[in-house]
Amino acid sequence: MEKISSTLRLRMSHKDAHYGGSLVDGAHMVHLFGDLATELLIKVDGDEGLFLRYDEVEFLAPTYAGDYIEVYGEITKMGNTSRTMTFEAKKVVAARPDISPSAADSLEEPIVVARAKGVCVTPKDSQRKK
Repeated sequence: MEKISSTLRLRMSHKDAHYGGSLVDGAHMVHLFGDLATELLIKVDGDEGLFLRYDEVEFLAPTYAGDYIEVYGEITKMGNTSRTMTFEAKKVVAARPDISPSAADSLEEPIVVARAKGVCVTPKDSQRKK
């Protein structure tokens, strides 16, 4: 199977922060994984498909408003209608409000903040690509 993947990179804003100290909730990473899954299904099936389940979700490090997150997703297995996927979110820029409101550090070594595995389904009659 050819490698089918996609990457998003975006800045967490203050409207993404849900908790004190400008902490972004883990559910936001899951939302981004869902966006990647949709793009991956469009690439392989020409349809948005449906997210069936997450088999595993890990939250490994905090994310704050001002951080830049790079989210990667890949299809690891293709069934007739199912597509098994893995996801990883990494912090590539860290906000530094301890220095000033607009300070940030570009990280030499990205920090993995979340990982997940899941299964999506595109019904046969919705698959436009073969």
